Amino acid sequence: MNYLNTEEPYLLFQKAVNNPMFVDKSMLIDAVSKRIGTNSGYLCITRPRRFGKSINAHMLGAYYSKGINSRHLFAQLRITSASGNQKHHNSHNVVFLDMSRFPDFCNCYKQYISSVIEGLREDLLEAYPWLGKKTYYAVSQMFRDSRDSFLFIIDEWDSVFYKDFMTDADRSAYLSFFKNLLKDQPYVELAYLTGVLPIAKYSSGSELNMFDEYNFMNDTVFDSYFGFSEQEVRDLCERSAKAVPFDDLKKWYDGYFMSNGESLFNPRSVVSALSHGVCLNYWTQTGPMNEIASCIEHNTAAVREDVVKMVAGIPIEADLEGYSASELQLHSRDEILSAMVVFGFLTYYDGCLRIPNHELMEKYLRVLARDSMGEVKEIVESSRQMLDATLAGDASTVAQILEHVHDREIPFLQYHDENSLSCVITLCYLYARKDYLIERESKSGKGYCDYLFLPKKYGKPAIVLELKVNDTCEAAISQIKDKNYIEKAKQSASQVLLVGISYDKSSKRHRCIIEKQL
Repeated sequence: MNYLNTEEPYLLFQKAVNNPMFVDKSMLIDAVSKRIGTNSGYLCITRPRRFGKSINAHMLGAYYSKGINSRHLFAQLRITSASGNQKHHNSHNVVFLDMSRFPDFCNCYKQYISSVIEGLREDLLEAYPWLGKKTYYAVSQMFRDSRDSFLFIIDEWDSVFYKDFMTDADRSAYLSFFKNLLKDQPYVELAYLTGVLPIAKYSSGSELNMFDEYNFMNDTVFDSYFGFSEQEVRDLCERSAKAVPFDDLKKWYDGYFMSNGESLFNPRSVVSALSHGVCLNYWTQTGPMNEIASCIEHNTAAVREDVVKMVAGIPIEADLEGYSASELQLHSRDEILSAMVVFGFLTYYDGCLRIPNHELMEKYLRVLARDSMGEVKEIVESSRQMLDATLAGDASTVAQILEHVHDREIPFLQYHDENSLSCVITLCYLYARKDYLIERESKSGKGYCDYLFLPKKYGKPAIVLELKVNDTCEAAISQIKDKNYIEKAKQSASQVLLVGISYDKSSKRHRCIIEKQL
């Protein structure tokens, strides 16, 4: 295994640059270079899967390593305009470790870490032959005796945490390995770690508390280098041979935020959509639905209400501090929600949690139908009947289903406010999302209708739904007509259903009226 001044990062970054969908994030080099040889030279940057961590790690390795000449590769990139960076270009000993690489047939932590240590030993002996005259019990002492300095770029540092064979003792030993290798070592010019999980610095006595950590919840320094900005996505749209409207990309893959409030898109999904010419579930197609469910099911009762509200488009206020590698077992509401932000399943900005985009929303809808959701699952299962009754113009059945849901006495569905009523409507029409794009408080005509159902395929009627509390269904229908809420619906369907639903707080009764308009 070759770790020291290897050409691998260069070769991998070269492939990335040659990709037509390449986005130049090379100014990250300028931000990192300022930390080299300082007390601030310990960086741990964590982001969800496929958010650009590895590409950026390859870029740094290709730029700094003295084992290659990469000047022609960076000649057209933005970093060439940064003053003072030329002194770092191909001028450092770089140790590049991809910790997601496992030995063949690896079935224990000892085998895994031994392969890493042995690879480092071999590289050091090759570069510094005189080290072979002495027996070393720790690879850190070999680095010391080389009397040289090194940049450590460690990609996917937390990969081994997910392995079934890892015990608590193994995790502790793994953190100790990095402590011995990196902490307070004079040969370390820079230590740059990437991963999904932040380091366990939030627990007392952490081995790696010298690291500054930057994640989705706290990064005000490096946030623009991971994920795509709105302008970067617009530029990609113009360069792409397969036309995908920007608005479609924004709906499907936007929803994350930089610290200044600017939009941040999922890069993996944007590139896939532009490459294939269609918006689909790319980032979530392998695993994340089960990962979302796994987070929730650690304590379903604690977060079920939050999940239902966010599916209904209602932001959740929360004061989240973070989630670390020591907290793989989730228990409290804040731990679960923090983990979901770290994994990219939720977005957290200005104290509020939201489901980021359409791609992830589809996964949450499936989670609501799992057995662990209890009574919520039962409501979801009846949502097909709700849609069928609506399309058939059966207003009586629509009202009866709403009565049945309300009578279940699920606390957060008890119409304490408009949000509670919205949660009920969302659950009762969940099946409709199979055939419809459902917009809440959608701009149409002279105002905003409560719900707009736009058919995904031509032939089905659009649905405009208006809610009234302590008012009449007739008033809801009149408002739809008076404010011309059907204007947007007419663009996607030849027939529009007007649905007015009312709830009387004193009698606790629902009524419904359904009208057809051609």
